[in-house]
Amino acid sequence: MIIDPLEALSPILRGAAEAALGSDARGIDPSLRPSEHADAQANFAMALGKKLKRPPREIADAVAKKIDAPEVIAEVGVAGPGFLNITLAPAFLARATTFALGDARLGVPEAETKERVVIDYSAPNVAKEMHVGHLRSTIIGDALARVLGWRGHTILRQNHIGDWGTPFGMLLEHLVDLGGSRAQASVGELNAFYREARKKFDGDPAFAERSRKRVVLLQSGDAATLELWRALVAVSRKHFEDVYAKLDVGLRAADACGERLYNPLL
Repeated sequence: MIIDPLEALSPILRGAAEAALGSDARGIDPSLRPSEHADAQANFAMALGKKLKRPPREIADAVAKKIDAPEVIAEVGVAGPGFLNITLAPAFLARATTFALGDARLGVPEAETKERVVIDYSAPNVAKEMHVGHLRSTIIGDALARVLGWRGHTILRQNHIGDWGTPFGMLLEHLVDLGGSRAQASVGELNAFYREARKKFDGDPAFAERSRKRVVLLQSGDAATLELWRALVAVSRKHFEDVYAKLDVGLRAADACGERLYNPLL
């Protein structure tokens, strides 16, 4: 059974167009889409009007009169310059819904050609709370991953975390000044921690110089510096994973890859 309304309507509209207009309308694209004014809207009359040099509304009227499919369509109306507004028959909707509910895949077939799809989303930064930009890409990315995965594609989720670079010199040097006591702070406190470090970096030339040297130590693999860095990263990742759990998204720790990955390749 066809349960996609737009798929069910297409052959009906093509047949009605050919019955009304002859071979000039054979095989037309009905240009169907959901409508705010009915269940579906067909916009084919615009293109046919140019082809046949006839008013689109006149074409839409002619096609509407040839539609005879009460098992699928309850009502057809012509609107505007030639749109067909289509209301589906309640019995058709009931059959389609019942069929979908009884189908393990809810009536959604797997893709004929399966592909490997990489979706890079979220990408938060260590030592900062996620903001709306991170949340937006997380929700959109996970929606795409779920839909494409349901269609049978192989999905590779990727979370590119900002965990490296010049700002970490300033953060780590501030942590050293505090004796490492803030390494286990919550991310909310780390936001304040970040602002404190930035203020010192901008206002204290000696601290700024030490921060630059700390970046060199970090990038060269200094053990003590890496230990402090790991503490900041661990607190942040815990925050990210808590947020993902609340949002019920599919990102997992194994999907995360930080910028540090590229350090040995530079």
